[in-house]
Amino acid sequence: MKSFRFKSGSYSGYVTRPSISSDDELTRVGPKTPCGEYLRRYWHPVSLAGELGERPLALRILGEDLVLFRDRSDQLGLVHRHCPHRGSSLEFGRCEERGIRCCYHGWHFDVDGTLLDAPGQPAGLIERLKHKIQLGAYPVLEYKDLIFAYLGPVEEMPEFPVFDAMTFEDMTMVPYKAPFNCNWLQVLDAILDPLHTSFLHSRIGRVQFSEGFGELGQMDFFERSGFLLGINTRRIGDNIWLRINELVMPNFTQAGSAFAADGSQVRYYGRSSFTRWVVPLDDENTICFAWANFGERGDPLAWNTPEGPELIEQGELFERSYEERQRSPADVEAVEGMGAITVHENENLVISDKGIALMRRLLRDQIRSLASGGPPLRARANSFGTIPTYGGDTVLRMPRESADSEAEELSALAHRFMEIQYQVDDLAETDRILGVTESLKALEAAGMGQIDPDTTPRNPAHKADQET
Repeated sequence: MKSFRFKSGSYSGYVTRPSISSDDELTRVGPKTPCGEYLRRYWHPVSLAGELGERPLALRILGEDLVLFRDRSDQLGLVHRHCPHRGSSLEFGRCEERGIRCCYHGWHFDVDGTLLDAPGQPAGLIERLKHKIQLGAYPVLEYKDLIFAYLGPVEEMPEFPVFDAMTFEDMTMVPYKAPFNCNWLQVLDAILDPLHTSFLHSRIGRVQFSEGFGELGQMDFFERSGFLLGINTRRIGDNIWLRINELVMPNFTQAGSAFAADGSQVRYYGRSSFTRWVVPLDDENTICFAWANFGERGDPLAWNTPEGPELIEQGELFERSYEERQRSPADVEAVEGMGAITVHENENLVISDKGIALMRRLLRDQIRSLASGGPPLRARANSFGTIPTYGGDTVLRMPRESADSEAEELSALAHRFMEIQYQVDDLAETDRILGVTESLKALEAAGMGQIDPDTTPRNPAHKADQET
């Protein structure tokens, strides 16, 4: 009989017992939870406009069951799902010329939740009911085929934020949504994890975007007024590719192009392939609502196909067989594979996780500040009324000038690149493009030998350590 021998001390499954306690402060999003209250101070997309027809649409956002509808006068409403009379679901209601009518007893509500009529009741009682009963409702608006809502205290409602990427006239913006069956934070984490693109999208399965993504590069992180930025600076032959992943707190994200840049061709000030919000439906389900951006500064128009936004979002189609998902996993497999809610206590963060640690710290600080009565941190619009953003790609021709490691020079170049963009925040978009492009060409002409790490301003986030 064959004898099996195993090395003593190498198998620790029995003694290794992972924690099962999730970080509720950051992951729970329902009403009255710390993170849920924080997220409710911001506007979030809740639906694609194309999904809303003549009938009400049931949806779930931040742990609340709601109904979205468009009445016959083209007003949008977002209300609590259950009628305050007897609890029937308004997803089966009828859209009226003004507001929505419950299917069960005909109670009629305006888009702001005001009771307009309660048929079958004495006139005097109806008037008293109008003053007493209110259907829960939230402010809602439509912008370029996405529908946004504000679920916080109405007296604290901020202006609807318009990011510059929402106004680019040279982009074709195609709305899409990407579902994830897991907690919102593990979906959001990926935007500040530039290293994952080199493995998940390049080295593990098939090359999902381009060969250039497989280069590890130099990673630097920046924090500025609610913005968190991760730059992966890669050398691709004689070129240097600077790719910026961007998070604007709490959940607005952008990144470089998916298919327009691979480091092989010079590209000045390319912008994001998607403009995207990571929206919690509840604690264990998330949807990314976004526009895929096509044009000279985004992804090529050739990718504006029915499948294009899915490939831009994660490198693979959403609906695939289990075998295909195992052979070439994408973002959804990576983050859903962590479980419904990742237990942070079981992680072992390292140097490449600086951005994630920084984001979680800032999120925790903001949640606690709000709970103590402080105002939420909001990105500020420039004098043109839009919020400047930075996600995108730049590729410069800067041949290697030394056989030594370039890590410090690449880091210095990333910091110089961000300073160039910060300096034009308050210019019109055409002037921003011109100013940034001219500065990049000057850097390119000077060459790597002129990038001095000792004289480059350093953002404090560059030194972010792992979260403790």
